Amino acid sequence: MRRRLCTTGFAVAVIAALLLVAGLPAAMANSQRTTAATTEVKIDNFSFGPEALTVAVGTTVTWTNRDDIPHTVVSTDGVFKSKVLDTDEKFSYTFVKAGTFPYFCSIHPKMTGKVVVQ
Repeated sequence: MRRRLCTTGFAVAVIAALLLVAGLPAAMANSQRTTAATTEVKIDNFSFGPEALTVAVGTTVTWTNRDDIPHTVVSTDGVFKSKVLDTDEKFSYTFVKAGTFPYFCSIHPKMTGKVVVQ
């Protein structure tokens, strides 16, 4: 009787270990989904690219000035505002709530873009 319990306990431990290993890829995929997302907008040739961007709540957007002249990134609603960005400088903002966030360059107001957060 004692030998049978020991074998049964071993079998249960092996099955539990197999189930744990089988569930590991799904658990890793879930952890990757919960990490903060990031995306980039390039400022070049007097434009934001992409001009319109759709992201999930919690995403950090980074604007990088690839132009030879200074630019800014300013929300029309006052939600975010960068300093003047020289060539290769960056500005990041994390969107913590859903909504549409239009923005522009305060130096060149015809430069516009928007981030839609879902």
